[in-house]
Amino acid sequence: MSDTARAGRRVLLLLAAGLLGGCGFALRRPPTLAFQSIALTGFAPRSPLAEDLRRELLKQVRVLDNPAQAQVVLQALDDTRERSVVASTAAAQVREVRLRLKFNFRAQTPSGRELIPRAELLLARDVSYSETQALAKEAEEAELFREMQADVVAQVMRRLAAARV
Repeated sequence: MSDTARAGRRVLLLLAAGLLGGCGFALRRPPTLAFQSIALTGFAPRSPLAEDLRRELLKQVRVLDNPAQAQVVLQALDDTRERSVVASTAAAQVREVRLRLKFNFRAQTPSGRELIPRAELLLARDVSYSETQALAKEAEEAELFREMQADVVAQVMRRLAAARV
């Protein structure tokens, strides 16, 4: 290969890299929080959602136990998981189940100034069900709840990033 062809390829590669960077392409980053400390209140003891939120928040801020010392207080108003039958056969065998994860919350300062008004996040997934594969379906439901919970944590983090203390 001649030196001219190599130089042409280099120019082409540099041009392609410049165009990719110029289009605004960037890897998704976690939202940046504008405060240094937060307290989580209202969660049930050993709540999986609270544990995931705490883990994600600790990457950027301090999570305090005392709400009076924190800059932001995230209050859980409702954290529920539901499982309901959507479809069944004429013989009353369950064929489809709906999984729902609901999280109501608000964020405020310790003095009571509202940063995020009461908000509800509601996620639902429909899952086929078979009694012959009950254990596998139970594991599938647990995995779906974990995925929904991760989605709720990401949405809460984005809302906290938009809040200004």
